[in-house]
Amino acid sequence: MQGYAMLLAGAIGFVGSHFAMSHPLRAPMVARLGDKGFQLAYAAVSLLTLFLMVEGFKRAPMTEAFWPAGDALWAVSTLLMLVASILFAGSLIGNPALPVPEAAAKRIAVKDPAGVFRITRHPMMWGFALWGISHILVAPRIDTFILCGAIIVLALVGARLQDAKKFILMGDAWLHWQGKTSFVPFGRGLAFPGWIALIGGVALWLGAQWAHMPLGVGAAGVFRWW
Repeated sequence: MQGYAMLLAGAIGFVGSHFAMSHPLRAPMVARLGDKGFQLAYAAVSLLTLFLMVEGFKRAPMTEAFWPAGDALWAVSTLLMLVASILFAGSLIGNPALPVPEAAAKRIAVKDPAGVFRITRHPMMWGFALWGISHILVAPRIDTFILCGAIIVLALVGARLQDAKKFILMGDAWLHWQGKTSFVPFGRGLAFPGWIALIGGVALWLGAQWAHMPLGVGAAGVFRWW
């Protein structure tokens, strides 16, 4: 039970601190600590709560699975991870949610969505959410629900809050971007993610699946059937 307590405390702290420091506490913390001081504090709290969550996950007793994870679920999970990896890889290229608002506003005001941003305007967040969903499918235990559930909530609720925040910072430029993009992946139809995102995502997908074996987790993804 001690492991569950640490896992739950880490999960609540990780999600709660991100929401608090990204929104209501950001301005007063920046005023008191400065931009660099705030970034250091944000990173320190994030790393500490992430450590608690991961360490709690390791210590939590492994309970019975709520449903059997057969080949069909593993296939769905593997495909979800492929989409997640491609979205994450593509999100690192020209993401308007990452740079400073002034530069992002100028760029998205004149450009149409390209690459993974034609799939969803929050590819990184959806990459994290799909990672969580795919792992819950094949490891439906209490510890997985807590860990992956925290990531899913942080990603999807955070993406919604980001929409509101970016509108305040960028105004009509963000509304222009929202009007040409979808929150839900493929909400505006099928779209090709671009070759860089595709190649990078497939490489990440294969590498992450292979890494499960030397880490002692067991064969995952396509290596389950290799």
